[in-house]
Amino acid sequence: MFISVLDLFKIGIGPSSSHTMGPMLAAKHFIDNLKTTYATTNHLSDTYIQVTLKGSLAHTGKGHATDTAIALGLHGYTAKGLADCDIASLIKQTMGLHQIVISPAITALFSPVVNIDFSQKDALPEHPNGMIFQFIQKPGHVLHTETYFSIGGGFISTQAEIKQVVAPLPIPLAQHHPFPFESAQAMLKMSRENHLTIAQMKLSNECVQTSKTALHQGLKNIIAAMQQCIAQGLATSGILPGGLQVERRAQGLFQQLQEAPEKANVNDWLCAYAMAVNEENAAGHMVVTAPTNGAAGVIPAVLHNFLVHEGGTQAQAFEFLLTAAAIGGIIKHNSSISGAEVGCQGEVGSAAAMAAAGLCAARGGTSEQVENAAEIALEHHLGMTCDPVKGLVQIPCIERNGFGAIKAHTAATLALRGSGNHFMPLDNCIAAMKQTGQEMSEKYKETSLGGLAVNITEC
Repeated sequence: MFISVLDLFKIGIGPSSSHTMGPMLAAKHFIDNLKTTYATTNHLSDTYIQVTLKGSLAHTGKGHATDTAIALGLHGYTAKGLADCDIASLIKQTMGLHQIVISPAITALFSPVVNIDFSQKDALPEHPNGMIFQFIQKPGHVLHTETYFSIGGGFISTQAEIKQVVAPLPIPLAQHHPFPFESAQAMLKMSRENHLTIAQMKLSNECVQTSKTALHQGLKNIIAAMQQCIAQGLATSGILPGGLQVERRAQGLFQQLQEAPEKANVNDWLCAYAMAVNEENAAGHMVVTAPTNGAAGVIPAVLHNFLVHEGGTQAQAFEFLLTAAAIGGIIKHNSSISGAEVGCQGEVGSAAAMAAAGLCAARGGTSEQVENAAEIALEHHLGMTCDPVKGLVQIPCIERNGFGAIKAHTAATLALRGSGNHFMPLDNCIAAMKQTGQEMSEKYKETSLGGLAVNITEC
């Protein structure tokens, strides 16, 4: 199992990695296949594209902008390419287009309002985030079809891939890398035997596929994007889109802290930074998937606080991200980071574990202490549901990132005060998260059919 740090941390747009970035990528993949398949076809008339959303995508897709993401993807856009665009104007333009050029000889009709079906019938058996794309010639002859699954963190799998891989991700085999750990236990064993830190082992694995120069540049870009997102969120006020009339609070909180820093504590700063990111995410702006968009504020907040308030260096930031990615890869391989699959324990819980591990490593913790930090943070998110009000990544998601950052910071601090020896191994905690997610009602897994999502009073 190998998942690159540059894949776990992706620069994209909000509000959701699984419901926005994943569907956009799937749509782009589908249209690219059509263009390749029909590149030499002389003529084909009366064609259209139909998309059927299943499971969680059907229930909360409208609140997560899944329809606009699919439209953008079918028109050739990618989340990373949109990071610096005027997205609102582009969406307005794209949603008004009612056809897509497949080739010089083929133009297919497509209208998001008409041709996207939010099918709230049974979810597909492979994964709760399923999408069926069809290229159809009237009156109903399916010329080409593909089923995709958005499996969390902006990753997608086709129906063929999801049956063949474990994570489920089409990722390189661990054996092709010098330190092929697939569990925390194996990671610690390799660390002890080779007298290397987790970050050093992760770096060696990364350099099998990427040069150290390219990797360092990629990490610099991730850090810069995280800090840009925080700065933008701290400088912006107003009402978030979606109809809940949720007001941005990060800017006001930050101003209070600046005016009276002597009265501020680490929890205040962490909440300001994390909420700034997730307000940007809720607005559909640029964020770094870390490892998901719903949890995008936790790791940037903890890292930014370390750099700004503790005098952290770039080298320590690299160690932070490499260590966090090692933990995130283990979690994704052995459980899930998808809220639709295991609830918010898989999103904010995983992000908190990654952030705790990264901070512990950056502060000089041993591998055992790093593993302990990740376990402490994850353990205290077990059972957390994903129940966004009206399917919007706002309530409780924005505040939840602040508390995830606080738990991560506390976990790292607590682990550093111990020897690294502890009762519950991280692997067991990950297994508990997976089991809890499997037994959790679908109402609490990003469908907005239970919990906070249905216990609100509207004036």
